[in-house]
Amino acid sequence: MLQKTNGIVLRSIKYGDTSLITTIFTSVSGVQTYMVQGVRSAKAKQNRAGSFQPGMLLEMVIYQQQQKNLQRIREFQAAYIYTSMQESVIKNTIVLFSAELLLRLLPEHAPLPALFDFAFEYFITLDTLPPESVANFPLFFIINCSRVLGYELKGDFSKETPYLNLQEGGFTAQPPVAITNYTNDEEAAALNRLLKADGYEALKNIELNAAMRMKLIDWYIAFLQQHTQHMGDIRSLPVLKAILH
Repeated sequence: MLQKTNGIVLRSIKYGDTSLITTIFTSVSGVQTYMVQGVRSAKAKQNRAGSFQPGMLLEMVIYQQQQKNLQRIREFQAAYIYTSMQESVIKNTIVLFSAELLLRLLPEHAPLPALFDFAFEYFITLDTLPPESVANFPLFFIINCSRVLGYELKGDFSKETPYLNLQEGGFTAQPPVAITNYTNDEEAAALNRLLKADGYEALKNIELNAAMRMKLIDWYIAFLQQHTQHMGDIRSLPVLKAILH
């Protein structure tokens, strides 16, 4: 059956001499894997394989067959053309991290339209803002992906509940038993402000130093790894830390 869908490319692997196997988060069918034949051949149109780099936003016509794990794409074109991503090391690194987060976190074949719409807008907004305004984007992305999927922290930071507890999955009155991924009061309060940020304008007004930002990213990834069944290691995380530090 032919379907029209938008997609966010999460990963592409070379297959044979001219083809790709690509994993794409689609608006209608969730995460799907596609065979894209001939896209790497010398006769292919210029930059066709470049359309399947992680984070690329596509409009596609696909052959969707429910019983198959490997689908096929009939037509594709850019749904949005990035204007600044390739020139900015910071933005490009955030794109790769964010695409990999989706790859590791999302189940396959599960439509998630609300998360797709958020992620699609996120990548476009990242492209439009200056590099100095996007350092908090990875943490904001983790928080909101978790929230849409139902993995939301319990409680709020306060004098009565000042501790960020990984095992309990939220703010607690008592300190966590394990000292691994321990956060201090300042870090817990900063995360609480990020949790309450209702958009990108609010995000701009939350100031974090590099060490605090990386500590909170580590904490949130550990939280997802503990409380979900799908989250694996994020291989692009060390590069993100090096670039944003």
